[in-house]
Amino acid sequence: MNFADARKWMVDGQVRPNKVTDTRIIEAMLELPRHLFVPQHCVARAHADEDVPLGHGRVLMQPMMMARLVQMAEVREGETALVLGAGSGYGAALLARLGARVTAVENDAALLSLARSALADGGMLAPGSVQLVEAAPATGAPAGPFDVIMLEGEVPAIPAAISDRLAEGGRLIGVCRAPGRSGAAVLGRRAGGAFSTNEAFDCTTAPLPGFAPEPGFVF
Repeated sequence: MNFADARKWMVDGQVRPNKVTDTRIIEAMLELPRHLFVPQHCVARAHADEDVPLGHGRVLMQPMMMARLVQMAEVREGETALVLGAGSGYGAALLARLGARVTAVENDAALLSLARSALADGGMLAPGSVQLVEAAPATGAPAGPFDVIMLEGEVPAIPAAISDRLAEGGRLIGVCRAPGRSGAAVLGRRAGGAFSTNEAFDCTTAPLPGFAPEPGFVF
C-alpha cells in the first residue's frame, strides 16, 4: 500500500471538500503517517472516511472531523496545548506539527504504547514537542494554564475542572453530546476570566471514558 498516495486521497477527497482551508493543517495531514497511529490490523482503514477503532471502545477520529476541530482552535506557533484522551497520539502530533508544545494525557496502556511508537517514528516531530502523560483524562491532567485544549472524544458536557485550565484567550475544542441530544463540535473560549462555548457543526464520535456526570440523588 502506498501510504503517501492514501494520505493524498484522504486530504483531497475528505478534508479539502469539507471547509478545511488552513493550509498548515492540510500539509500536516499529508505528511503525518496516519497508518502508524492505528493497530496493525486496521492499517488498511487508517485513511477511510470514518472513525477507526483502536480497541476498548476508543477510536481515531474521522479525518475531516479531526481537521475541522483543529482548524477551529487556530493554533499558533509556540502555544501550549493539552490533549485529553490522546489515544494513539495522532491529534497531539497534528497540534505539534502546527507549532504547539503539547501535553497528551491518556491512561490506556495499550494506546500509550501505540502512541509512543508512532510519535518516535522517523523524526516527524521536533524533539520534545509532545509529552505523553499517563493519567486519567478527566481527573489527571496537569493544571496548566494552556492556550489550547482538545478533547479527543465525545463528552456530555465540558467540566469546569477542564475549562479552568485554559489561559486567558485560550480555546477549547471537542465534541459534546448531552443526553437526549445530537452531538456537536464545540469551540470554547476564555475571555475576561469567563468561559463560554458555541456549537460549530454536527459531529459524533466515540465517548471518552470518565466524563459521564455523577448520577443525581433519587428519592
